[in-house]
Amino acid sequence: MPKRKPNTDYRATPVRRRELLRTAAAAGVVAAGAGYASFAPEHWPLSLRDDSGLRSMPQPSVFRLQDFRVAPKAGAAAVGLGRTGDDMTRLRKAIDAAGGITHYIKPNDVVLIKPNVAFDRSPIIGATSNPEILEHLIQLILVDCRAAEVRVADNPIESPADCFEKSGIRLASERAGARIYLPDGNAFENLNTPGATLIESWPFFKRPFQGVDKVIGIAPVKDHNLCHASMSIKNWYGLLGGRRNQFHQDIHEIIADLSMMIKPTLSILDGTHVLMENGPTGGDPSNVKNAGVIMAGTDAVAMDAWAYEHLLERSGLPEYLARAQSRGSGDVNYKDRIREIV
Repeated sequence: MPKRKPNTDYRATPVRRRELLRTAAAAGVVAAGAGYASFAPEHWPLSLRDDSGLRSMPQPSVFRLQDFRVAPKAGAAAVGLGRTGDDMTRLRKAIDAAGGITHYIKPNDVVLIKPNVAFDRSPIIGATSNPEILEHLIQLILVDCRAAEVRVADNPIESPADCFEKSGIRLASERAGARIYLPDGNAFENLNTPGATLIESWPFFKRPFQGVDKVIGIAPVKDHNLCHASMSIKNWYGLLGGRRNQFHQDIHEIIADLSMMIKPTLSILDGTHVLMENGPTGGDPSNVKNAGVIMAGTDAVAMDAWAYEHLLERSGLPEYLARAQSRGSGDVNYKDRIREIV
């Protein structure tokens, strides 16, 4: 076999001492870094140790809600009232005074409506949202605004399916063309609410909010044995998951937190079935008063203040309204900010 001739075109490049030292130093830094990450105590920066096992545990994902508010229409009132006519007429008047439904909801919007469906009660008890007014609202959104979809969601205290059924909310929603979202274990995710005291990071009913453009709350006006009144702001409590009953110990603070948690497009208050006492669960139709008022607006603090004084007929506003105002969520001073369409 003939001997291979060397390649005379190849010339070895000599390694200079400075380059050799630089390469060695870099390799040393990498080795030292790897050693530090492997052997440094778990609580030190960049450590890879996991002696406690906490590092390998799955961390819950956290999200933030967008601001669903719409810039007010020029000349519109912060709060609108509807007193005369049937329920649909009163609802239209209230929303028109606050700027009109087509100002807030646009064609192809996906809209979430959050009623109060907390209890397995008949609507005549006044403990849950009025299904007839909810049905009218869904029709306005789908027909007048040509929204792409309307969703109805709540996380009731009692059995969700039973609450939606007994309250009439399921039938009213489906009849009007809305889609109902019931909670389950996979529907919640930790929500970050910057500045909140009790729920800065807390499980939230996220699933129905995915892809939503606008959010509307619709709540009854009713007595509450802990916070004196459950109205538009307290209604958002139904979106919390976890052990939310612990917040009853600081009820005014949690409601103030709720005013920061979600910035809705519009709030609706139902004064046609006002639960004057034995709230929030109710129990006797004799406790319910038909005040003949429907409210709509963009300042839930002002709405709740007016409803507390004029619908529940009480003086001395609940403490949570002052706290909500101090956090920039609205203004309890409703004077000259309410318009009624006769």
